[in-house]
Amino acid sequence: MRRLFRLTPSRAALLTGLLVMFAMTAAQAAATPSALTPSQDDTPILTLHSDNERRSVSRAEIESSPLYEVTLQHFEGIQGSFAGVWLDDFLDAQGLGDAGTLRFIAHDDYTVFLSPEDRDARRYLLATRLDGEPLTLTEFGPSMLIVPADAEAVEAGTASMTHWIWSIRDILAQ
Repeated sequence: MRRLFRLTPSRAALLTGLLVMFAMTAAQAAATPSALTPSQDDTPILTLHSDNERRSVSRAEIESSPLYEVTLQHFEGIQGSFAGVWLDDFLDAQGLGDAGTLRFIAHDDYTVFLSPEDRDARRYLLATRLDGEPLTLTEFGPSMLIVPADAEAVEAGTASMTHWIWSIRDILAQ
């Protein structure tokens, strides 16, 4: 029987290099606990709506949940270390952990809906910082919703970015 593929030393080195690059790229898209100090800024940055209640939420309130960071290239071009809290942790802290469909509304009125099934299928990061600095409206802030596990696929165009939203103004629990 004839071998179709022979693993020569040069092919082994190339394969090892590719595996290392793949591992490094995958590691960049994984969110890890952050060493950043939670914000003390009590200025409201978004509004939560639920059951006829409406309340403003500050960066300090959002960052009262554990902070995580992920280094990625956002499909809109910005790149760096995004820091924030897991959406489910934030919702639990706000008493909305069992909320049904969530509606996110951006400052330009763009809207994204997340069902409970969406939140079960993926982990969403509610980012409030880029490279340690608070996100601003000119940097797609003051908060944005990203899916770290899908970052590379979204950038490559092989996964949908429909659940990514930036410049979040309102979150409605429906």
